Amino acid sequence: MRLLLDIQKKLLPDLLEVLGIRFRILRFIRLMQPIGRRSLATSLGMSERVLRSEVTFLKEQGLIDMATSGMTITDEGKDVLTQLDEVMSDIFDLTNVENKLKECLGLAEVIVVPGDSDEAPWVKKEMGRATVQLMKRYLAYEETKIVALTGGTTVAAVAEMMTPDSEMKETLFVPARGGLGEQVENQANTICATMATKAMGHYRLLHVPDQLSQDSYSSLMEEPKIKEILDLIRSANLVVHGIGEATTMAQRRSSSEEILQTLHEKQAVAEAFGYYFNQNGDIIHKVLTIGLQLEDVIKTKSVVAVAGGTSKAHAISAFMKQKTSNILVTDEGAAKALLELHS
Repeated sequence: MRLLLDIQKKLLPDLLEVLGIRFRILRFIRLMQPIGRRSLATSLGMSERVLRSEVTFLKEQGLIDMATSGMTITDEGKDVLTQLDEVMSDIFDLTNVENKLKECLGLAEVIVVPGDSDEAPWVKKEMGRATVQLMKRYLAYEETKIVALTGGTTVAAVAEMMTPDSEMKETLFVPARGGLGEQVENQANTICATMATKAMGHYRLLHVPDQLSQDSYSSLMEEPKIKEILDLIRSANLVVHGIGEATTMAQRRSSSEEILQTLHEKQAVAEAFGYYFNQNGDIIHKVLTIGLQLEDVIKTKSVVAVAGGTSKAHAISAFMKQKTSNILVTDEGAAKALLELHS
Protein backbone atom coordinates (compact mmCIF):
# COMPACT_ATOMS: atom_id res chain seq x y z
CA MET A 1 0.00 0.00 0.00
CA ARG A 2 2.78 2.42 0.93
CA LEU A 3 4.60 1.73 -2.36
CA LEU A 4 1.42 2.23 -4.40
CA LEU A 5 0.70 5.55 -2.68
CA ASP A 6 4.25 6.75 -3.33
CA ILE A 7 3.89 5.89 -7.03
CA GLN A 8 0.52 7.65 -7.24
CA LYS A 9 1.99 10.78 -5.63
CA LYS A 10 4.61 10.85 -8.40
CA LEU A 11 2.46 9.92 -11.41
CA LEU A 12 -1.05 10.99 -10.41
CA PRO A 13 -0.77 13.84 -7.89
CA ASP A 14 -4.08 15.30 -9.10
CA LEU A 15 -5.84 12.03 -8.24
CA LEU A 16 -4.70 12.20 -4.64
CA GLU A 17 -5.71 15.87 -4.42
CA VAL A 18 -9.24 15.05 -5.64
CA LEU A 19 -9.39 12.08 -3.26
CA GLY A 20 -8.42 14.36 -0.39
CA ILE A 21 -11.13 16.90 -1.27
CA ARG A 22 -13.86 14.27 -1.49
CA PHE A 23 -12.66 12.66 1.73
CA ARG A 24 -12.94 16.01 3.54
CA ILE A 25 -16.44 16.59 2.13
CA LEU A 26 -17.70 13.15 3.18
CA ARG A 27 -16.07 13.45 6.60
CA PHE A 28 -17.65 16.84 7.27
CA ILE A 29 -21.12 15.71 6.13
CA ARG A 30 -20.84 12.70 8.45
CA LEU A 31 -20.08 14.97 11.39
CA MET A 32 -22.55 17.78 10.70
CA GLN A 33 -25.44 16.16 8.81
CA PRO A 34 -27.90 17.36 7.67
CA ILE A 35 -25.97 20.30 6.27
CA GLY A 36 -26.69 22.75 3.44
CA ARG A 37 -24.33 23.35 0.55
CA ARG A 38 -23.60 26.95 1.50
CA SER A 39 -22.70 26.05 5.09
CA LEU A 40 -20.55 23.18 3.85
CA ALA A 41 -18.70 25.41 1.38
CA THR A 42 -18.03 28.02 4.09
CA SER A 43 -16.83 25.43 6.60
CA LEU A 44 -14.45 23.80 4.10
CA GLY A 45 -13.25 27.08 2.58
CA MET A 46 -14.45 26.08 -0.90
CA SER A 47 -16.41 28.01 -3.51
CA GLU A 48 -20.02 26.89 -3.98
CA ARG A 49 -19.32 26.32 -7.67
CA VAL A 50 -16.52 23.82 -6.99
CA LEU A 51 -18.46 22.18 -4.17
CA ARG A 52 -21.56 21.80 -6.36
CA SER A 53 -19.74 19.58 -8.85
CA GLU A 54 -18.19 17.48 -6.08
CA VAL A 55 -21.41 16.81 -4.18
CA THR A 56 -23.19 16.04 -7.46
CA PHE A 57 -20.56 13.37 -8.14
CA LEU A 58 -20.90 11.95 -4.61
CA LYS A 59 -24.70 11.89 -5.01
CA GLU A 60 -24.41 10.02 -8.33
CA GLN A 61 -22.14 7.47 -6.66
CA GLY A 62 -24.77 6.87 -3.98
CA LEU A 63 -22.53 8.16 -1.18
CA ILE A 64 -24.71 11.07 -0.05
CA ASP A 65 -28.40 12.01 -0.15
CA MET A 66 -29.76 15.49 -0.77
CA ALA A 67 -32.99 16.83 0.72
CA THR A 68 -34.50 20.18 1.61
CA SER A 69 -33.13 19.77 5.15
CA GLY A 70 -29.59 19.35 3.77
CA MET A 71 -27.11 16.67 2.75
CA THR A 72 -26.67 13.42 4.64
CA ILE A 73 -24.29 10.51 4.17
CA THR A 74 -25.68 7.14 3.06
CA ASP A 75 -24.79 3.76 4.55
CA GLU A 76 -22.61 3.10 1.51
CA GLY A 77 -20.93 6.46 2.06
CA LYS A 78 -20.20 5.53 5.68
CA ASP A 79 -18.64 2.25 4.58
CA VAL A 80 -16.46 3.98 1.98
CA LEU A 81 -15.40 6.59 4.52
CA THR A 82 -14.47 3.94 7.09
CA GLN A 83 -12.26 2.21 4.50
CA LEU A 84 -10.77 5.56 3.48
CA ASP A 85 -9.77 6.50 7.03
CA GLU A 86 -6.79 4.16 7.08
CA VAL A 87 -5.75 5.02 3.49
CA MET A 88 -5.86 8.75 4.18
CA SER A 89 -3.73 8.29 7.31
CA ASP A 90 -1.04 6.93 5.02
CA ILE A 91 -1.53 9.68 2.44
CA PHE A 92 -1.29 12.40 5.09
CA ASP A 93 1.61 10.44 6.65
CA LEU A 94 -0.31 10.32 9.92
CA THR A 95 0.56 6.68 10.58
CA ASN A 96 4.23 7.67 10.69
CA VAL A 97 3.38 10.63 12.96
CA GLU A 98 1.46 8.31 15.32
CA ASN A 99 4.39 5.90 15.56
CA LYS A 100 6.88 8.70 16.25
CA LEU A 101 4.64 10.16 18.98
CA LYS A 102 4.20 6.74 20.60
CA GLU A 103 7.96 6.44 20.83
CA CYS A 104 8.84 9.92 22.06
CA LEU A 105 5.96 10.13 24.58
CA GLY A 106 6.24 6.52 25.72
CA LEU A 107 2.59 5.64 25.02
CA ALA A 108 0.84 2.36 24.19
CA GLU A 109 -1.27 3.93 21.44
CA VAL A 110 -1.65 7.26 19.64
CA ILE A 111 -4.46 8.20 17.26
CA VAL A 112 -4.06 11.32 15.10
CA VAL A 113 -6.97 12.70 13.06
CA PRO A 114 -6.42 15.05 10.09
CA GLY A 115 -6.77 18.79 10.68
CA ASP A 116 -6.18 21.32 13.46
CA SER A 117 -8.98 22.04 15.93
CA ASP A 118 -7.54 25.53 16.52
CA GLU A 119 -8.36 26.39 12.90
CA ALA A 120 -11.43 24.18 12.38
CA PRO A 121 -13.49 23.51 15.54
CA TRP A 122 -15.26 20.56 13.84
CA VAL A 123 -11.97 18.61 14.02
CA LYS A 124 -12.75 18.28 17.74
CA LYS A 125 -15.77 16.18 16.76
CA GLU A 126 -13.52 13.99 14.62
CA MET A 127 -11.33 13.42 17.69
CA GLY A 128 -14.53 12.58 19.57
CA ARG A 129 -15.54 10.03 16.94
CA ALA A 130 -12.09 8.41 17.01
CA THR A 131 -12.22 8.23 20.83
CA VAL A 132 -15.64 6.55 20.75
CA GLN A 133 -14.30 3.85 18.41
CA LEU A 134 -11.30 3.36 20.68
CA MET A 135 -13.49 3.13 23.81
CA LYS A 136 -15.66 0.43 22.26
CA ARG A 137 -12.58 -1.51 21.20
CA TYR A 138 -10.98 -1.36 24.66
CA LEU A 139 -14.20 -2.23 26.51
CA ALA A 140 -15.17 -5.12 24.22
CA TYR A 141 -13.41 -7.78 26.29
CA GLU A 142 -13.91 -6.31 29.77
CA GLU A 143 -16.30 -8.20 32.05
CA THR A 144 -16.96 -5.17 34.24
CA LYS A 145 -17.21 -1.95 32.24
CA ILE A 146 -16.83 1.28 34.21
CA VAL A 147 -15.81 4.46 32.41
CA ALA A 148 -14.76 7.61 34.29
CA LEU A 149 -15.01 10.93 32.44
CA THR A 150 -13.71 14.40 33.21
CA GLY A 151 -15.37 17.60 32.08
CA GLY A 152 -14.34 20.04 29.35
CA THR A 153 -15.24 20.85 25.77
CA THR A 154 -13.15 18.08 24.20
CA VAL A 155 -14.61 15.28 26.34
CA ALA A 156 -18.05 16.81 25.67
CA ALA A 157 -17.32 16.28 21.95
CA VAL A 158 -16.63 12.61 22.68
CA ALA A 159 -20.06 12.30 24.35
CA GLU A 160 -21.68 14.05 21.38
CA MET A 161 -20.19 11.51 18.96
CA MET A 162 -21.16 8.42 20.99
CA THR A 163 -23.52 6.06 19.13
CA PRO A 164 -25.90 3.37 20.43
CA ASP A 165 -24.25 -0.02 20.89
CA SER A 166 -25.74 -3.19 22.35
CA GLU A 167 -22.25 -4.11 23.61
CA MET A 168 -22.27 -0.99 25.82
CA LYS A 169 -25.56 -1.74 27.62
CA GLU A 170 -23.80 -2.94 30.76
CA THR A 171 -21.34 -0.03 30.81
CA LEU A 172 -21.48 2.34 33.78
CA PHE A 173 -20.37 5.92 33.17
CA VAL A 174 -19.21 7.98 36.16
CA PRO A 175 -17.77 11.50 36.53
CA ALA A 176 -14.06 11.52 37.38
CA ARG A 177 -14.54 14.58 39.60
CA GLY A 178 -17.07 17.11 40.85
CA GLY A 179 -18.03 19.79 38.41
CA LEU A 180 -20.67 22.12 39.82
CA GLY A 181 -19.59 25.65 38.99
CA GLU A 182 -18.49 24.92 35.41
CA GLN A 183 -20.77 25.59 32.42
CA VAL A 184 -23.46 22.91 32.53
CA GLU A 185 -22.64 21.42 29.10
CA ASN A 186 -18.97 21.01 30.08
CA GLN A 187 -19.54 19.45 33.50
CA ALA A 188 -18.48 15.84 33.99
CA ASN A 189 -21.97 14.98 35.27
CA THR A 190 -23.65 16.28 32.11
CA ILE A 191 -21.12 14.52 29.87
CA CYS A 192 -21.66 11.25 31.77
CA ALA A 193 -25.42 11.40 31.40
CA THR A 194 -25.19 12.29 27.70
CA MET A 195 -22.73 9.54 26.89
CA ALA A 196 -24.60 6.88 28.86
CA THR A 197 -27.90 7.77 27.19
CA LYS A 198 -26.38 7.64 23.70
CA ALA A 199 -24.51 4.39 24.42
CA MET A 200 -27.61 2.80 26.01
CA GLY A 201 -25.62 2.34 29.21
CA HIS A 202 -26.02 3.49 32.84
CA TYR A 203 -24.62 6.39 34.84
CA ARG A 204 -24.10 7.67 38.36
CA LEU A 205 -23.52 11.33 39.21
CA LEU A 206 -21.33 13.19 41.70
CA HIS A 207 -23.09 16.31 42.96
CA VAL A 208 -20.23 18.27 44.51
CA PRO A 209 -18.51 21.55 43.54
CA ASP A 210 -15.34 21.48 41.44
CA GLN A 211 -13.38 23.39 44.11
CA LEU A 212 -13.84 23.04 47.87
CA SER A 213 -12.58 24.55 51.09
CA GLN A 214 -10.74 22.23 53.47
CA ASP A 215 -13.71 22.12 55.87
CA SER A 216 -16.20 21.33 53.08
CA TYR A 217 -13.89 18.68 51.65
CA SER A 218 -13.46 16.93 55.01
CA SER A 219 -17.19 17.00 55.66
CA LEU A 220 -18.22 15.67 52.26
CA MET A 221 -15.66 12.88 52.33
CA GLU A 222 -17.49 11.45 55.35
CA GLU A 223 -20.81 11.20 53.48
CA PRO A 224 -21.73 7.53 52.73
CA LYS A 225 -23.15 8.36 49.28
CA ILE A 226 -20.00 10.25 48.35
CA LYS A 227 -17.83 7.35 49.51
CA GLU A 228 -19.94 4.93 47.46
CA ILE A 229 -19.60 6.88 44.21
CA LEU A 230 -15.88 7.45 44.85
CA ASP A 231 -15.36 3.69 45.15
CA LEU A 232 -17.04 3.25 41.77
CA ILE A 233 -14.93 5.99 40.19
CA ARG A 234 -11.70 4.48 41.52
CA SER A 235 -12.67 1.05 40.14
CA ALA A 236 -13.03 2.37 36.56
CA ASN A 237 -11.12 0.31 33.99
CA LEU A 238 -11.20 3.13 31.43
CA VAL A 239 -10.65 6.85 32.08
CA VAL A 240 -11.22 9.49 29.38
CA HIS A 241 -9.92 12.97 30.16
CA GLY A 242 -8.95 16.25 28.56
CA ILE A 243 -5.82 18.35 29.00
CA GLY A 244 -6.25 22.08 29.51
CA GLU A 245 -4.00 25.10 29.22
CA ALA A 246 -3.20 26.21 32.77
CA THR A 247 -4.20 29.88 32.64
CA THR A 248 -7.35 29.21 30.62
CA MET A 249 -8.52 26.56 33.07
CA ALA A 250 -7.72 28.68 36.13
CA GLN A 251 -9.69 31.60 34.73
CA ARG A 252 -12.60 29.33 33.78
CA ARG A 253 -12.73 28.21 37.41
CA SER A 254 -12.69 31.81 38.64
CA SER A 255 -9.46 31.19 40.56
CA SER A 256 -8.21 33.94 42.86
CA GLU A 257 -5.63 36.49 41.75
CA GLU A 258 -3.19 34.89 44.17
CA ILE A 259 -3.49 31.50 42.42
CA LEU A 260 -3.25 33.09 38.97
CA GLN A 261 -0.10 34.89 40.07
CA THR A 262 1.38 31.64 41.42
CA LEU A 263 0.67 29.84 38.17
CA HIS A 264 2.28 32.67 36.23
CA GLU A 265 5.37 32.81 38.42
CA LYS A 266 5.88 29.05 38.33
CA GLN A 267 5.21 28.96 34.58
CA ALA A 268 2.26 26.57 34.61
CA VAL A 269 1.35 25.31 31.14
CA ALA A 270 -1.05 22.40 31.69
CA GLU A 271 -3.99 21.26 33.82
CA ALA A 272 -5.62 17.86 34.26
CA PHE A 273 -7.61 16.28 37.12
CA GLY A 274 -7.30 19.55 39.10
CA TYR A 275 -3.48 19.51 39.00
CA TYR A 276 -1.39 22.22 37.33
CA PHE A 277 1.95 21.37 35.72
CA ASN A 278 4.97 23.26 34.41
CA GLN A 279 6.77 22.36 31.18
CA ASN A 280 8.86 19.74 33.00
CA GLY A 281 5.71 17.97 34.14
CA ASP A 282 6.16 18.97 37.78
CA ILE A 283 3.02 19.61 39.88
CA ILE A 284 3.02 23.25 40.94
CA HIS A 285 -0.55 23.62 42.24
CA LYS A 286 -3.49 21.38 43.11
CA VAL A 287 -7.16 22.20 43.42
CA LEU A 288 -8.86 20.58 46.41
CA THR A 289 -11.54 18.51 44.68
CA ILE A 290 -13.46 15.28 45.20
CA GLY A 291 -12.81 12.65 42.53
CA LEU A 292 -9.92 10.87 40.86
CA GLN A 293 -6.47 11.85 42.08
CA LEU A 294 -3.31 11.19 40.07
CA GLU A 295 -2.43 8.23 42.30
CA ASP A 296 -5.82 6.71 41.36
CA VAL A 297 -5.36 7.37 37.65
CA ILE A 298 -1.98 5.63 37.57
CA LYS A 299 -3.64 2.42 38.81
CA THR A 300 -6.28 2.48 36.02
CA LYS A 301 -5.86 -0.07 33.23
CA SER A 302 -6.54 2.26 30.28
CA VAL A 303 -6.28 6.05 30.46
CA VAL A 304 -7.16 8.03 27.33
CA ALA A 305 -6.11 11.66 26.99
CA VAL A 306 -8.06 13.58 24.33
CA ALA A 307 -6.63 16.98 23.36
CA GLY A 308 -5.86 18.76 20.11
CA GLY A 309 -4.93 22.01 18.43
CA THR A 310 -1.44 23.39 17.82
CA SER A 311 -1.85 25.66 20.86
CA LYS A 312 -2.22 22.60 23.15
CA ALA A 313 1.16 21.06 22.27
CA HIS A 314 3.01 22.44 25.32
CA ALA A 315 0.18 21.39 27.64
CA ILE A 316 0.03 17.85 26.22
CA SER A 317 3.81 17.49 26.37
CA ALA A 318 3.95 18.65 29.99
CA PHE A 319 1.18 16.36 31.24
CA MET A 320 2.50 13.31 29.39
CA LYS A 321 5.71 13.54 31.44
CA GLN A 322 3.63 12.36 34.41
CA LYS A 323 3.22 8.97 32.68
CA THR A 324 -0.35 8.63 33.92
CA SER A 325 -2.06 8.29 30.51
CA ASN A 326 -1.13 5.47 28.14
CA ILE A 327 -3.27 6.49 25.15
CA LEU A 328 -3.50 9.82 23.30
CA VAL A 329 -6.13 10.93 20.80
CA THR A 330 -5.12 14.19 19.15
CA ASP A 331 -5.19 16.06 15.84
CA GLU A 332 -2.63 16.74 13.14
CA GLY A 333 -1.91 20.28 14.36
CA ALA A 334 -1.03 19.22 17.90
CA ALA A 335 0.80 16.08 16.76
CA LYS A 336 3.20 17.91 14.46
CA ALA A 337 3.81 20.63 17.05
CA LEU A 338 4.56 17.92 19.64
CA LEU A 339 7.12 16.30 17.35
CA GLU A 340 8.83 19.68 16.90
CA LEU A 341 8.98 20.11 20.68
CA HIS A 342 10.59 16.69 21.06
CA SER A 343 12.95 16.92 18.09
